Amino acid sequence: MEEYAVEVKNVSMMFNKSKEKVDNLKEYLIRFVKKQLMFEEFWALQEVSFAVKKGESVGLIGLNGSGKSTILKIIAQVMKPTSGSVKVTGTVAPMIELGAGFDADLSARENVFLNGTVLGYSRRQMEEKFEEIIDFAELWEFVDTPIKNFSSGMTARLGFSIATANLPDILIADEILGVGDYKFQLKCEERIGKIIDRGATVLFVSHSLEQVQTVCSRAIWLEKGKLMMDGEVKQVCKSYLSR
Repeated sequence: MEEYAVEVKNVSMMFNKSKEKVDNLKEYLIRFVKKQLMFEEFWALQEVSFAVKKGESVGLIGLNGSGKSTILKIIAQVMKPTSGSVKVTGTVAPMIELGAGFDADLSARENVFLNGTVLGYSRRQMEEKFEEIIDFAELWEFVDTPIKNFSSGMTARLGFSIATANLPDILIADEILGVGDYKFQLKCEERIGKIIDRGATVLFVSHSLEQVQTVCSRAIWLEKGKLMMDGEVKQVCKSYLSR
């Protein structure tokens, strides 16, 4: 019997998409009370099933709106599916929106401990990793500067460094290798490689098929919420390009 880190079974996700334009909150509330709001069902995922073995690195590919980020958020338990089930075994480090858990008024130093808590790490663990985190993010010059004064790239670098400082059982990475300049992107790619080498399971999303083939051994192709293909990374990427 295979040991799976992630099992996704018949997962579907439906969102209500407004069919009409409402210009302000007052008008929205009036229509809501009178039950005059019209919505259209949008299925971001439709009966998606797959399983990921422990220690496996899997890339999710597809056009914008194909459901890649939605399935990652469901696996990370940020969202609950409309139907179907997801079983996750082990600790998860979700890098879906780097810096999303930061407080803009706090410094980088303070946000290291805040974000570490959000990710489930103790203060002692973050103290042990603090210097490594700031070193990797290359932010010593700005360590006591409020995050609100950071560029988006600096914030994302700090978020990536925090999320990967401790070795998770499962790493969920959504479009995170576009962080910083080319040199820093290579550092990020190298760190993810080390995480994989240490036995972590990786779910990786990128629009760069080259990155997917570098990081992953297997790929899953989603299109309009449906699973189109699941298999060896080069073969899936080849089929995706020739669609």
